[in-house]
Amino acid sequence: MPQPLHILCTLLFLAGLGLSSAAHAMVTTVDDAGHTIILSKPAQRIISLAPHATELLFEVGAGPLLVGVSDYSDYPEQAKKISSVGSIFALDIERVIALKPDLVVLWGTGNAKLLANKLRDIHVSVFESEPSNFEMIASSLERLSILTGTEMTGKAAAAKFRARLESLRKTYQISGTAKPISVFYQVWSKPLMTLNDRHLVSTAIRLCGGKNVFANLKEISPTVSTEAVLGENPQAIVTSTGEKQDMLADWRQFPHLSAVSKGNLFTLKSDLIIRAGPRVLDGTEELCKHLATARAKL
Repeated sequence: MPQPLHILCTLLFLAGLGLSSAAHAMVTTVDDAGHTIILSKPAQRIISLAPHATELLFEVGAGPLLVGVSDYSDYPEQAKKISSVGSIFALDIERVIALKPDLVVLWGTGNAKLLANKLRDIHVSVFESEPSNFEMIASSLERLSILTGTEMTGKAAAAKFRARLESLRKTYQISGTAKPISVFYQVWSKPLMTLNDRHLVSTAIRLCGGKNVFANLKEISPTVSTEAVLGENPQAIVTSTGEKQDMLADWRQFPHLSAVSKGNLFTLKSDLIIRAGPRVLDGTEELCKHLATARAKL
């Protein structure tokens, strides 16, 4: 081969390698709101604006890439050492911009929608995270690991999550003839609030062989009356830590309520059942044990 042609071929070969490398560096995925996120390379400076998102990012090995988190991002322990930029309701937007993130992960609902659009307007990539079922959590681990260049860790974490989920299903699923135990899930006492079927908590209740008595209400976190709960007469009442007082104390004045007469008033740690992160299976397992206890009393 003549020398000039040989040089040309070599240059073309090297150029092809460069294009291949560039294509490999570019990463893309879709968030829970259906937005396509495209990064020229895996994110190196990440801000998490939701505690569950912080947990997801640490689980996929992207914790060291976090330069800012939201208030209450308290797990794992390393998250407490990362500077807070406020909450989604009182966010220091100037500080967010000053941190120069190449990816912001936030809870994709309410005020966060406006913030997400504002960040996109200034060309900050945003991943809206709003898992409403277990598979979306597993998928979130995979998708976030793509954006952060930690795919191997993310895939392993997702596989571990799915395996444990399947184990819980096999352990606590009810037989075809058994009826689901009716459950009232109390988010707050004053005002009295619950969750509908679109929330992850209802998914956990179903897995454990229960049925949310207010599953069909329109709002995801509706206010209900004491009379409505008495009318449903749930066989178990479940709440999570949040208020300082005993959130279930008021129900004891209704001894004929099924959940009260059977002693089926249960409290879960809120971080384990409300947050849509990898630890939700810990909360689900605890819930399943409580509902199994309640079922044994029927």
